[in-house]
Amino acid sequence: MRQRQPAADRKAQIVAEVLRLADEAGPDRLTTSDVARAVGISQPAIFRHFPSKGAMWVAVSDAVAERFAAEWDHAEAAASEPSARLRGLIATQLTILSETPALPHLLFSRELQADNPDLRNAFGRLLASFHARLVAAIRPLQAGGRLRADLSPEDVAVLLTSLVQGVAIRWSLGARSWPLVPEGLRLFDLQLSLLGAKPGGAGAF
Repeated sequence: MRQRQPAADRKAQIVAEVLRLADEAGPDRLTTSDVARAVGISQPAIFRHFPSKGAMWVAVSDAVAERFAAEWDHAEAAASEPSARLRGLIATQLTILSETPALPHLLFSRELQADNPDLRNAFGRLLASFHARLVAAIRPLQAGGRLRADLSPEDVAVLLTSLVQGVAIRWSLGARSWPLVPEGLRLFDLQLSLLGAKPGGAGAF
């Protein structure tokens, strides 16, 4: 007789399968029947763990947010100075996106944009948290003259966030035919060199 998995383990398995299947089929085409089949349980069993499909997606966002936060913490703790902290945050973001390729699709899915406001709000909070960490890393670089001080650190953070999102979308549309992390970091370094260029002088970064 097959032993029943603990509820927490089963939920984690469901979340992992949702992300895998969302990459293969697209978030908007994914059904609870697909997830149940992949996990090896009945469709009603899905709803013993999550009261609705929307709640299942929110659990996915919670798991994603937990991973991002843990990896961001690790990157910041490992950094010896502000520029390494900033680069570590960007590298972490790119690495997680490359390892969870469903995420760029999910950001532009109907599930997030129209059908599930809780999911949209969860990803909004995740983006706001990343933005705040970038701002905290940018401020000392500006104060030390290593980035232009005449720019709003919030605007610089938006530029860097947009760079990550843009390169991830280009990677996804390009059938992932090139490595995301090195390309993203190359463009990050280029962006910083442009932001470090002071009027009438050489770049400071």
